[in-house]
Amino acid sequence: MLTVELHTHSALSHDGRDPVDLLLEQAAAVGLDAIAITDHDEIDASIEAAELAADYGLVGIVGMEVTSAVGHILALGITEPIPPGLSYDDTLERIHDQGGIAVIPHPFQKSRHGVAPHITADQLASADAIEVYNSRLFTGRSNRQAEQFAIERGLPMTAGSDAHISEMVGQAITEVGAEERSADAILTAIRMGRTSVIGHRTPWSISVRQFGGGAKRRAQRAVRGLFE
Repeated sequence: MLTVELHTHSALSHDGRDPVDLLLEQAAAVGLDAIAITDHDEIDASIEAAELAADYGLVGIVGMEVTSAVGHILALGITEPIPPGLSYDDTLERIHDQGGIAVIPHPFQKSRHGVAPHITADQLASADAIEVYNSRLFTGRSNRQAEQFAIERGLPMTAGSDAHISEMVGQAITEVGAEERSADAILTAIRMGRTSVIGHRTPWSISVRQFGGGAKRRAQRAVRGLFE
């Protein structure tokens, strides 16, 4: 089984803090096999990380967290950015057109742009996998809802730290029964449901700090944008 971190954010995200090298260093330090940087509606840092990953003894998976019209969708194994604002179905189609997989993060948490309140159960079940453990949830209720849905529908399950600072990389991981140590093999195994999840909740103090730091960085970027 390979240990894989599927949900992280770099400084390229509007609410991320750290550069790619710090995320890779942390992933290597905690003994992970692979990592995907999934910035909000950005892909450049993820491509950079995938290119550098081998230098850290890691497999790099290119991805991003797409802001669809109904909420967030993780696009993994893509090569080009998926535009934000598309419908749920169109977003999944764009991901699949690139040979990637669509994983739905924190689907039942409306306050964090979960898609479940806005789509049908059949639409949610059309994703390739459901993130059933997100370490940044303040309570476990939404995680339990996601896990129950995935079990009932027989869907592959993943976990992710949703780290916005490097120290939290590896807080929640997906164990993947891949046939080889490569991005393609990992994504194929996820699609086939050869996964198990391990998660630890991000401490509340750090979650609050991540949220506050993200709000500050968004405000700073908005101000800079006024003068560009």
